[in-house]
Amino acid sequence: MIPSTCVVRMPWIVDFLATEKEVRVLRRGVRAQLDRWGLPHLADDAQLCVSELVANVIGHVGPGTPTTLILLPDDEFLRIEVHDPDPRALPTLMTADTESESGRGLALVTAVTDRWGVHLLAGSKVTWCELVNAPDPAVTDRDRPPPPWSTRAEAVIDLYRPTPRHPVGRLGAAHAEETAISVITDLLHWLRAHGRDADDVLDRALMRFESRAPGAGG
Repeated sequence: MIPSTCVVRMPWIVDFLATEKEVRVLRRGVRAQLDRWGLPHLADDAQLCVSELVANVIGHVGPGTPTTLILLPDDEFLRIEVHDPDPRALPTLMTADTESESGRGLALVTAVTDRWGVHLLAGSKVTWCELVNAPDPAVTDRDRPPPPWSTRAEAVIDLYRPTPRHPVGRLGAAHAEETAISVITDLLHWLRAHGRDADDVLDRALMRFESRAPGAGG
């Protein structure tokens, strides 16, 4: 079960049409959501990133493009993803002087984020960036709760165990692996039953996993 002391922040997902008016709405929504998550210190940089990534869609894919914004928080990073349906129009980091009226968007994103990148999918792309959620120096590693992804995964795995009272450490390596495969398989069946592309979802999940692996680059 998920400990009551651990605050689980679920992803915030917004589908919208990319317009300048919608950018203003998204900025307000981002700040309000980060306040609810207890992350107001990230609001200014997150608003800037959302503005620039959506402006990139408007400028290079086109106004009115169906777009999705996803905020994914955890104890170390706030991940921002902007999904659009054109894998050909790739964002490019350009050198812009102080007199330029355009070209500074990704330079600003680079300046305030830990890393950013683009992931190409079948018929779409994801432009993402991550803001460091700097830990409170007064909180030690011993005091810090386990990361949300670990807590959520253990809660789901509990449903698949013959004896759910046993912690993950009590499972043999092979048993734990098979349990995880069963969870993933059932999720893929669920996605297909709801009309989603399982391969596309796996690609996106692997993208997020690899971006968090030790030594992963931006």
